[in-house]
Amino acid sequence: MVNVLSAESIAPHLQTRWLGRSLQCFPTLDSTNTTARELAATDAADGTVVIADAQRRGRGRLGRSWESPPGSNLYLSALLRCALPIDRLSQISLLAGVAVCETVREWCPADIKWPNDVLAAGRKVAGILAELDGVGARRAIILGIGVNLNTGLDDFPPELRDKAGSLRVAGGTEVDRARFTGRLLNNLEVRYEQWRHDGFAPIAAAWRGLAPLIGRFIRVQELGAVVEGTVIDIADDGALRVRLADGREHRVVAGDVTVLDGYA
Repeated sequence: MVNVLSAESIAPHLQTRWLGRSLQCFPTLDSTNTTARELAATDAADGTVVIADAQRRGRGRLGRSWESPPGSNLYLSALLRCALPIDRLSQISLLAGVAVCETVREWCPADIKWPNDVLAAGRKVAGILAELDGVGARRAIILGIGVNLNTGLDDFPPELRDKAGSLRVAGGTEVDRARFTGRLLNNLEVRYEQWRHDGFAPIAAAWRGLAPLIGRFIRVQELGAVVEGTVIDIADDGALRVRLADGREHRVVAGDVTVLDGYA
């Protein structure tokens, strides 16, 4: 069945060597990131993936909630055991954004909105939250990914109906959640291993090809300030480099980006 998410339904679509080979599926969780963090404190293997059919307290970037109804979408967290300095955490977020967008494009056209939101038909269909957890040998990255697969527009709360979407809304057909999950984990492992072996440069190149931002005029709502300028590029630490009207370069580390002439 299209709407069943289990280790058994995902396995035929999984071609990874290690990511998702330990796969734990739950009917309902507070948050997959919370459960993955609890597993990280134990001897859970590198690449362990937690999936929930629904979340009671799904979380997104900047402390926002993530709507997580049952039977429709994908909510997962991957436990990645990697000795990563905190200043490189944004690189994980960006590579995950690339992997998610590449997967969504197997179903419908999609782009990345900085830093790693994925848009289809101009609406947000996926979000990513990467967190560092633990110390020493138990330190891990908890990579949370939420993708709206089959939610209808009427299923979103009123305040989200003008900006949230799903692959079904964008592509017109219902998505096999197990197949999508397998494809996503396959793509994520490829990009993660590429990053480990070759560094951030190929990830940045892929991100530029998926994010229609370079050269665009944007407005950024930062904490306590609004900045407008033209996007130059992304930096190695994941910051967005913006040229202001007076010629100065400004680095955007966190905030909401609006492309003033809209996404193509």
